Amino acid sequence: MAPATALSRVGTATALGVGVKLSRNESRAYYAYRLPKARRTQSGELRGPCPIHKGKQDSFAIDPESGLWFCHSGCGRGGSAVDLEMALTGRDFRDAAAAVREIAGCAATTTARRPVRAVVAEYTYRDEHGAPLYRVVRTEPKGFYQQRWSGVEWVNGIGQTRRVLYRLPEVLEAAIVFVVEGEKDVETLRKWGFTASTTSGGSGAKWLPEFTDALRGREVIVIPDNDGPGWERAVSILRELVGNVARLRLYDLPAETKDITDWFAAGHSEVELIATLEGVHAV
Repeated sequence: MAPATALSRVGTATALGVGVKLSRNESRAYYAYRLPKARRTQSGELRGPCPIHKGKQDSFAIDPESGLWFCHSGCGRGGSAVDLEMALTGRDFRDAAAAVREIAGCAATTTARRPVRAVVAEYTYRDEHGAPLYRVVRTEPKGFYQQRWSGVEWVNGIGQTRRVLYRLPEVLEAAIVFVVEGEKDVETLRKWGFTASTTSGGSGAKWLPEFTDALRGREVIVIPDNDGPGWERAVSILRELVGNVARLRLYDLPAETKDITDWFAAGHSEVELIATLEGVHAV
């Protein structure tokens, strides 16, 4: 397939990404930043090593007129400047578009720019042997996106990847497990010496039979976030676990406390939590 034909397949409608308008000079500035080794060929396109799969040959083609790119080697795909930014950084469309504008030095538009989100935490979900399956990436301003492990690199989205409990290897070794909403709360409890777990996807995530299987024979303490969705999720988990674990308890946080991380931040300790749980009856 000729380079021009491959680039044309990407489609002019996505050449720059919806809502992202780059001049020719701005497009050149962006690609010069992302592909500093790109060179112009006799046909007029730019060629260089693919930054996505980190190739060694000049298989990555860029049309300087449309801003489209296409990898003729390991990736076998193409897209816009925004598509490239998403592939390289794992950002969602909105944040990738903002990054492209910033890198390209776009002039201010009538639409207020959204801040580019910075990655502040990465929570990796592993199988029972410790091998990575997928991860949840947390950003600030607050946001999340998920990626799966291909065996070589992290790829956006988790698709049909096997779902597991967060910190599964630790769960399988523990007699008592806290179930909370969100990886941040899991890490808070771990900091205080407890074994804890959650699922990806927040309060709307479906509880799978595999999660129940991983908790069989263990004492489970469910601590919901103190809001409507948090309690709905907790009730659905309790329904799945009752009769399937050695002991099941529900800890109701004080009304003014949002989650267990806030509870500890308010000055409480692990000794106080243990003492409080002594008075919590099994479900």
